[in-house]
Amino acid sequence: MGDIDDALERADREAFTREPPKTLKGRINFLVRQLKTTKAVAAALGVTQRSVERYRKGERKTPPKAIAERIDTAVRARWQPQVRKRRRQQAAVSGGITVETRARFGYTAPIGTTDDGRMRRLTVHLPPAYAQRLFDAQQQGASDQQMRAIVAEGLQETYFKDGGTRANSLEVEFTDIDYIDVSF
Repeated sequence: MGDIDDALERADREAFTREPPKTLKGRINFLVRQLKTTKAVAAALGVTQRSVERYRKGERKTPPKAIAERIDTAVRARWQPQVRKRRRQQAAVSGGITVETRARFGYTAPIGTTDDGRMRRLTVHLPPAYAQRLFDAQQQGASDQQMRAIVAEGLQETYFKDGGTRANSLEVEFTDIDYIDVSF
């Protein structure tokens, strides 16, 4: 099932101009530079301070899979924040976002038209206002359902109503998301 928050995170990762450190030692050293102490890194990763020191010195080279994933997530979350911020700002001000999805779209429409929902694959460029609303919602910790509503409204206005030139009384329902991807 598609998760809009995950799609935004993937789009953020695509903004990297350089790849994050690849080695465990390099990643741990990066986290120590960001968080200032090995104790803070240990708390962020849910491991002991001594484990962080061992990873940093190279005494332990292969952490358990769950911890390796936490390290990767922590590094990527802190990697190149200015690059990600600049890309998001550009999308919210002038560029907009592109949403690619395969989902069931249902309609509430006037009598005499079809309102049966069906699976559709859409790639639609949404205006900057929707990008800003989506970023704001994510920043405020909105649920996936709330972010879906913003995307559904954007798809409704941009794709189905063609910016207000047709189907003015159409209401679109966005359900059963097979996948969703966002780029900006």
